Amino acid sequence: MKLISWNVNGIRAAMEKGFMDVFKSLDADVFCLNETKLQAGQISLDLPGYHQYWNYAEKKGYSGVAVFTKREPLQVKYGMGMDEHDHEGRVLALDLQDFWLVAVYTPNSQDELKRLDYRMKWEDDFKAFLKQLEEEKPVVVCGDLNVAKEEIDLKNPKTNRKNAGFTDEERNKMRALLASGFVDTFRYLHPDEEGAYSWWSYRFRAREKNAGWRIDYFLTSESLKDRIAEAKIHSEIFGSDHCPVELVLSE
Repeated sequence: MKLISWNVNGIRAAMEKGFMDVFKSLDADVFCLNETKLQAGQISLDLPGYHQYWNYAEKKGYSGVAVFTKREPLQVKYGMGMDEHDHEGRVLALDLQDFWLVAVYTPNSQDELKRLDYRMKWEDDFKAFLKQLEEEKPVVVCGDLNVAKEEIDLKNPKTNRKNAGFTDEERNKMRALLASGFVDTFRYLHPDEEGAYSWWSYRFRAREKNAGWRIDYFLTSESLKDRIAEAKIHSEIFGSDHCPVELVLSE
């Protein structure tokens, strides 16, 4: 089963940059989008064979996640069921029969870490949400988690030490999530691979220089570890400041 996650930085913009060609060429069983940046009715995608699910932010042109799946889910949760967090369209959870799939776009702590306190609350509540789902069946989490966990996960760790996405606080929350029973699938298969990034700033020719960050992930419950067949970062694919990431689970 092939799963893809991609922060498209606006699906309407991505459509003008070849999104449909990428979608067709990757031919995933499940295709998740982050940062769709639209409201209901602003786009209509013709995706034969796929069931479509969208969670929109109340704020226009902001955040948003979507999941396109060939396998019809048994149920769908829009958000975490927590009013404090569910106005920004950041979570979709689909019961795909033998596991829960959770597509997430984690809040950015922002410049000067203006949202770090909120981010810390989000992290605790999101972990609790995942563990609650896991009581029913295993969980696969994917999306832009807005954190580079270790120094190997970004080009310039020293100069980014206290910047959003690489603070000690954010990294420790990510480590705590993994310690609670989740596997970082890319590092599970590629523990020492350097220069593997999924996001590059549009400034300073960062992508050309591969001065990037690995902040897009697939995590799985420990119980799914033996099914992790492949984990890839498609840095050859353009159309956003992020590239798609992939997970293949054996059946």
